Amino acid sequence: MNLVRGHASRGATVADAMIRFPQVCGPATTTAHVRELFRDDHVHAVLVVDNDKLMAVVERPDVTTVPPEFPARLAGRLRGRVSSPDADLDATWHTMTALRRRRLAVIDDHQLLLGLLCLNRTGLGFCADADIKARALERRLTTTAAHETGCGART
Repeated sequence: MNLVRGHASRGATVADAMIRFPQVCGPATTTAHVRELFRDDHVHAVLVVDNDKLMAVVERPDVTTVPPEFPARLAGRLRGRVSSPDADLDATWHTMTALRRRRLAVIDDHQLLLGLLCLNRTGLGFCADADIKARALERRLTTTAAHETGCGART
């Protein structure tokens, strides 16, 4: 579902607009691996998980001054970068646009990753799983690169 502000978003929750299969990285991911992922301008946040539990959301500024071997899970944070699935979508959109935040990880009360809320480039709507899958097919990231970083699409 590709919800657009002011239309389908009235009464909708974050769960209605989140993508359900975001790319995730494992707990051993280093900042060097994250920097490599950020070479793709579609990547605005890297989700570090351990057994589906979200450990950190890493953004570009988090990894600019730390050594390449530094654990990405220690470079990122959760505060200000997560949402609950039942949060009001319109209110969340207002907060995201005011803070110029393009991504929010969606977690439950036990910090389990449920999805990712992705504001599209226009800022008026949200990305959908189908859009992201189509882009991934176009880019055809190699299995080797995903395996080396411990990162890949969540299924």
